[in-house]
Amino acid sequence: MATDQNKFQAIISHCKEYGFIFQSSEIYDGLSAVYDYGQYGSELKRNIREYWWKSMTQMHENIVGIDAAIFMHPTTWKASGHVDNFSDPMIDNKDSKKRYRVDHLIEAHVETLDKAAGEALLEQMDNLLKNDDYAGLRDLIINNNIKCGVSGTTNWTDVRQFNLMFSTQLGSVSDEASEIYLRPETAQGIFVNFLNVQKTGRMKIPFGIAQVGKAFRNEIVARQFVFRMREFEQMEMQFFVRPGTQKEWYEYWKEERMKWHLGLGIAADKYKFHDHIKLAHYADAACDIEYNFPIGFKEVEGVHSRTDFDLKRHQEFSGKKMQYFDPEINQNYVPYVIETSIGLDRTVLMVLSEAYEEQDLTKDDKADSRVVLKFPPKLAPIKLAVFPLTKKDGLPELARELINECKQDFYTYYEEKDSIGKRYRRQDAIGTPFCITVDHQTKEDGTVTIRHRDSMEQERIPMSQVRDLVLKAIR
Repeated sequence: MATDQNKFQAIISHCKEYGFIFQSSEIYDGLSAVYDYGQYGSELKRNIREYWWKSMTQMHENIVGIDAAIFMHPTTWKASGHVDNFSDPMIDNKDSKKRYRVDHLIEAHVETLDKAAGEALLEQMDNLLKNDDYAGLRDLIINNNIKCGVSGTTNWTDVRQFNLMFSTQLGSVSDEASEIYLRPETAQGIFVNFLNVQKTGRMKIPFGIAQVGKAFRNEIVARQFVFRMREFEQMEMQFFVRPGTQKEWYEYWKEERMKWHLGLGIAADKYKFHDHIKLAHYADAACDIEYNFPIGFKEVEGVHSRTDFDLKRHQEFSGKKMQYFDPEINQNYVPYVIETSIGLDRTVLMVLSEAYEEQDLTKDDKADSRVVLKFPPKLAPIKLAVFPLTKKDGLPELARELINECKQDFYTYYEEKDSIGKRYRRQDAIGTPFCITVDHQTKEDGTVTIRHRDSMEQERIPMSQVRDLVLKAIR
């Protein structure tokens, strides 16, 4: 299991230094596993969100989007099974009092083993998890001498379940308040609105409902930067199909979602499918799309065949019929569902991991280097940076003219401080694909120097062509 912790730590440092991601409430020593997106991180995140949203709703005639509330009636979570089943096996170390999620504890140990031993241990863990064998999981931890990272001991408690939902009160007077939950997933907002959307949109099966939104999970051990957080954002689509057709649609969406990932320009060998051994209580098939992060292959997206579990449970608990009349077969039925669920924050980390590169540019014994973020142009926070060569002779005014021409169409950036070389390096570190230098020749013939981020090549082009060149690259 090849990992590159040095690269991972470098990405985390880079994100803070260049305004991508900050620790939340940092001036108060931070809040564990909660992060804020800075000026460039928020743009990157928004670009990824919009790219996903367009690919789902704009490019599919039979998929529409909604934006459901975070707060939902508490019975929603009883019906969905989250109150009774949304738990993870946990274990405490008696000496350090530190709590671990069992699978994370074992997976961290696997990273210290060779490939064969690691895979064998993971297989044992998966089988024990599948059978809910908590005593066996504890024995597995002790027999493999898996120690607490804080105390260094194997003095473990029994393994037990831990519910991951946050609860809060709804109401202004605590005595009259009703306990509700912060949603642990966005999917239920889609399911409870199934009939509203189907009827008002006159949707015919098969059709999908997409949503992007915040979700909250009280993770036992939240770690690995924005990979696992307590407050995170999901991009989910629930695709409603005729019972009996779910397997073919499951395969269809596995392929479609992998195409989307490859459309980011990431090589196919950086991805793999991981089929679930232990299926969730609602699923008849499930897999993860995993990306090879610097911390190893980890889940970015899940594709699940959820059967008719969700709609039937909401039908049972609400007393409202969650059925669809299919005119093609003249039947009423509760649709089956194929879910695609991708973590937006994990996708941000994936795009950052893929883009981050440290380059040695030493030439003729002259030391030089740069850190560059090779984002796909459509995802880059800034699309175009414009630099006047000097602060005088009308060059800033010409540069501003170009900015004003372009800023309606894409995010542009103006800078006149420091040498051109330093300005280029800053934009490389932010991931800006194109830089324009306005110089004295621009005043004579209307041309500018365009510098390409990845190749660092420079060429003269008419200033009038800049906007169209960038628009073509970011489509």
